[in-house]
Amino acid sequence: MGKAGRPRNQTARRQALVSAAGRAIAERGLEGLRIKDIADAAGVSQGSVLYYYPELDDLVLEVHRGAVESYLESRQRAYDQEPAAGPAARLRALLYSGLPAMTDDPVHGLLYELHRRAGRSPGHAELMTSLFAREVALYTTALEVGAATGAFSLAASAHDLAHGLVALEDGYGLHVVSRNAALRPERAQELILAHARAVTGCAGL
Repeated sequence: MGKAGRPRNQTARRQALVSAAGRAIAERGLEGLRIKDIADAAGVSQGSVLYYYPELDDLVLEVHRGAVESYLESRQRAYDQEPAAGPAARLRALLYSGLPAMTDDPVHGLLYELHRRAGRSPGHAELMTSLFAREVALYTTALEVGAATGAFSLAASAHDLAHGLVALEDGYGLHVVSRNAALRPERAQELILAHARAVTGCAGL
């Protein structure tokens, strides 16, 4: 019985360390991240952190992986929550879910911080590439459904337009979390909606 419980305990401890590391990264950034910060956030010793994650980047990679999955799940829920609302309302919900709601948005801030590792780490680069591809796929589906029902008149292929929407989200979102006073969250929403109306021919967006 004791042996059966051990893996579950280890899994829970690893998950607690991943959550603590995510909080520490959000507060301090990657450059200033220390094992001590993670240990303090988790309420454990530094030795406990190193026992489960001898290499700090392995832990940071787990944070990145979890952040990507959680973010994608939230975006899928935003799109799925009102299937009876119609393609325009569902696309609008998807668009809003991809932008920071505030300048200190913890989810987007964490993702932008973690994406910085992509240029130096194949694992982080793979996660960033995967996130982009899956967001494009989600938008492609939303646009194709709208076109099939006659709600949208697409200016280009759904796949190409989806790439543009994800890129716009990323660009606008970076300015929002960087506290660019010229691009507040509400303004970013207005701009991306205006673009979406132009490329879908849907004035109801």
